Amino acid sequence: MRPLTEEETRALFEKLAKYERILKLATNVPRESLVSLGTCFGKFTKTQKFRLHITALDYLAPYAKYKVWVKPGAEQSFLYGNHILKSGLGRITESTAQYQGVVVYSMADVPLGFGVAAKSTQECRKMDPMAIVVFHQADIGEYIRHEETLT
Repeated sequence: MRPLTEEETRALFEKLAKYERILKLATNVPRESLVSLGTCFGKFTKTQKFRLHITALDYLAPYAKYKVWVKPGAEQSFLYGNHILKSGLGRITESTAQYQGVVVYSMADVPLGFGVAAKSTQECRKMDPMAIVVFHQADIGEYIRHEETLT
């Protein structure tokens, strides 16, 4: 594993900031003192955008400010990599903005993955039941679907 460049480090923390603000504290460790972490949070694309992996879920979920709960019938669809529709939405955190990073939970408060809110909380209330409310980013089903590429 190679060390991150300054630009890559900035992109990583910008992406994580969408999900939790507490990671700002992690920037207190000097880069020279950091050798390696035990969990892969994601990878950089060829266009230098950071893509979060599902392996980061255990670290994001406890501190998530914006959450979405899916109904039991919609859990399987989300775990197969589909977006969350209004008909499958159980609850959503108040004041969630459009395009805000959210952690997706089952109704039993088990973290299932994360995504991006397609609409704000207010817009979700008056949407069509078949409209997308959360864009899928990653889910725990990826452990099975992509087990050979997750590191």
